Amino acid sequence: MTTPKVNIAEKLAGFTEHWAPRRIARVNDYEVKVAKLRGEFVWHAHEDTDELFLVVSGTLTIRLRDGEVVLGPGEIHVVPRGVEHCPVADEEVELLLFEPSGTTNTGTAGGTRTCEPVDA
Repeated sequence: MTTPKVNIAEKLAGFTEHWAPRRIARVNDYEVKVAKLRGEFVWHAHEDTDELFLVVSGTLTIRLRDGEVVLGPGEIHVVPRGVEHCPVADEEVELLLFEPSGTTNTGTAGGTRTCEPVDA
């Protein structure tokens, strides 16, 4: 069975919430998610998996304990498993995330920003 094509811009236009990832595809045991970010997230790590950020629009700063990475549209960064990080977006950022199914958005931190992705 063939899966339908996905238009990333349409999926991103379908919601306004920040820090609430939406699942748009599955690749083997991975999920492709879109999200809108604004403000500062929580410091967290993912003990069992790397996390790939691909910026679609805006500027994302990923704070690390030993520096920071600034990403613009079309740029990616992989945070290695176990590395504590804190995404920050001064203005709205739209992005894609690639993570194994079941990855918690807040990793080891937990808290009120923890949410399960829903289908977009």
